[in-house]
Amino acid sequence: MSDMREKIMGTLSTIALPDGGDLASRDLVRALTVNEGAVSFVIEAPTPEEAATMEPQRRAAEAAVAALNGVERVSVILTAHGPSKAAPQPPNLKFGGHPKPQAGPLPVPGVTNVIAIASGKGGVGKSTLSSNLAVALARQGRKVGLLDADILGPSQPRMMGTSERASSSDGEQLAPVEAHGVKMMSIGLMLKSDREAVVWRGPMLMGALQQLMFQVDWAPLDVLIIDLPPGTGDVQLTLAQKSQITGAIIVSTPQDVALLDARKAIDMFAKVKVPILGLVENMSTYVCPQCGHEAHLFGHGGVREEAAELGAPFLGEIPLSLDVRLAGDSGRPAALGEGPVADAYAALARDLVARGIA
Repeated sequence: MSDMREKIMGTLSTIALPDGGDLASRDLVRALTVNEGAVSFVIEAPTPEEAATMEPQRRAAEAAVAALNGVERVSVILTAHGPSKAAPQPPNLKFGGHPKPQAGPLPVPGVTNVIAIASGKGGVGKSTLSSNLAVALARQGRKVGLLDADILGPSQPRMMGTSERASSSDGEQLAPVEAHGVKMMSIGLMLKSDREAVVWRGPMLMGALQQLMFQVDWAPLDVLIIDLPPGTGDVQLTLAQKSQITGAIIVSTPQDVALLDARKAIDMFAKVKVPILGLVENMSTYVCPQCGHEAHLFGHGGVREEAAELGAPFLGEIPLSLDVRLAGDSGRPAALGEGPVADAYAALARDLVARGIA
């Protein structure tokens, strides 16, 4: 194993970089793993600008390692470590304060439709669906925004592949960051790093959420996708009480435990009078990339049955695929590519557009 790692690093030392040196000598190789002929590693460029020029080196590294004896499969991800070289100054907005008094649900300025992506529990792929749906809608020609409403655990900056800092020209309004044709905003774009924890109590969380909704220059948008945190707590209630929501999409895996919590999310939205736009079954089917065998690791069809019982639209099944995880980690959502997963997100986006809610 150690001999193979040395061979791989020796091979990567032959991949020259545009500004001098090579992948090995510049120490850009991360997370190198070798497992029974399968090799994976990450090329971590110092900045997003440098990463944008290094796709030829990524392809060359993948081809060179694949040519080594004993290597059967290679997966190489290109990402960036640091902020942009010309990173804008952080805004002067005082995030995390107590929310301002508000008469009732207000429209988000410049936004036609607001869709909340929700689940009753974590781990069902809600954030993955949010980012991929936003990208799929943008590819349908819609003007799309993505709000990461998980203040304590923001993940959309990584999943959308941006480390650009949020900026404000006047200290009052934030300018959203654009990625893959989508305007996005997250508290993660205001932290020093993705390892910094947000340690806030309820009122501070609610104040930050309202600011991310109403103090961001979203306009003009056909649809704003909101990636909610798991559960049925303060964030969900604040969203429903303070902003005019077109409706919610409930995401669940097929097994009974996930569906139990999904029902709680549906009940919560019913109580706050937010329409359910439909249900999505995530991680529905796994197809082995080697033999093509289809397996239902979490069961199958449970969300469709639940939708029928509730009289709510069933919006489709999203396959379980390693490519989805790799794409999310690398900051290029799977909806940007081709194949069954991208097709499933495209079909979901087309359905929402056809119904006039996106």
